[in-house]
Amino acid sequence: MNFWLFKSEPDEYSLRDLAAERGQTGRWDGIRNYQARNFLRDAVGVGDGVLFYHSACKVPAIVGTAEVVRAAYPDPAQFDPESKYFDPKASGAAPRWFCVDIRWQSEFARPVPLAEIKQNPALAEMVLVKQGRLSIQPVTEKEWKAIVALGDM
Repeated sequence: MNFWLFKSEPDEYSLRDLAAERGQTGRWDGIRNYQARNFLRDAVGVGDGVLFYHSACKVPAIVGTAEVVRAAYPDPAQFDPESKYFDPKASGAAPRWFCVDIRWQSEFARPVPLAEIKQNPALAEMVLVKQGRLSIQPVTEKEWKAIVALGDM
């Protein structure tokens, strides 16, 4: 089992939106960064834990957890000319972009803000702190446990 941080803008898709989905399960799609795509395609697996991070908002924070319930498959949006994620270079035989399905697990008792994460010495090596812009990023088990403990306070 691996651990990940997935970023989403809450006005586009929030943790509560995921919780409201049928079966509390949704497709994590629209990833158009090659490093994030490679994580999704090559490393994210069923059963992996996800820290759900709200970005591009007043107080960026990790707000809860989810679990990967379907491994990588071609992102259907890349084939849809009406989608903002359409990629004319993608084909069914050679997809360029991938997605996974995740299921809501929990909403933290309190969000764990980025500012707090940056000030916590135990979290100083998080990819979120070192390479903040990446939308899919690995998290160590130690970091996972520390974040979950902070969120459940």
